Amino acid sequence: MRLALIDADILVYRVGFASDDSSEAIARSRMKEFVEDLLMFNGFDSYEGFLTGKGNYRTEIAKTEPYKGNRKQPKPVHYDFLRNYLLEAWSFKLVEGQEADDAIGIRAYELDPEEFSICSIDKDLDMIRGNHYNFVKDLFYDITEAEAIFNFYKQILTGDRIDNIKGIKGIGDVKAKRILEKCKDENEMYLAVLEAYEGNEERVLENGRLLWIRRKENQIWEPPSLSTSNG
Repeated sequence: MRLALIDADILVYRVGFASDDSSEAIARSRMKEFVEDLLMFNGFDSYEGFLTGKGNYRTEIAKTEPYKGNRKQPKPVHYDFLRNYLLEAWSFKLVEGQEADDAIGIRAYELDPEEFSICSIDKDLDMIRGNHYNFVKDLFYDITEAEAIFNFYKQILTGDRIDNIKGIKGIGDVKAKRILEKCKDENEMYLAVLEAYEGNEERVLENGRLLWIRRKENQIWEPPSLSTSNG
């Protein structure tokens, strides 16, 4: 048995924008075909889809810049219609107070890694361990727990332009990887990131909490304890 954990926010935008000049009936048909093909041709036995609803705890955390405050692009013409279609026809879940990504992360950590595939094209979800499926590239790949943590700290350094989270100016993926590549564990990653932020713990904490995808309900990211004891 293999479960598809579907990032439905992505589907609504991709199918929606592709259908802006089409009728609701055509948009619905395209969404139906996309979901059916995703499940049928990739060996999934079951699925759970997630859509972001109202409220997001991150808006209260963001102090440096408004969370997602730079988003000015209009939504697809059939945005609401397609969301309702997925909720009603496919029993996708509406996530309140957090994001669909958080619900996916929480669900993933309730399961063994080999039991599911996260279906998305959002690189943010690469901080969740387990199998992933990029349906645009038609690519399956695995993320270990160590890789997931590495990807998280890399994003603290780079920030996230799409969500208006400011990283360190001049640091992209290549420089971020270079900063973290010699770190042996999470403690060392945190210290390396803190050093790159010139010791600004508040900025590291803010970015970490904004970027962190939850692994359990109501989770708020905390830095590692930095214990040097061997136990």
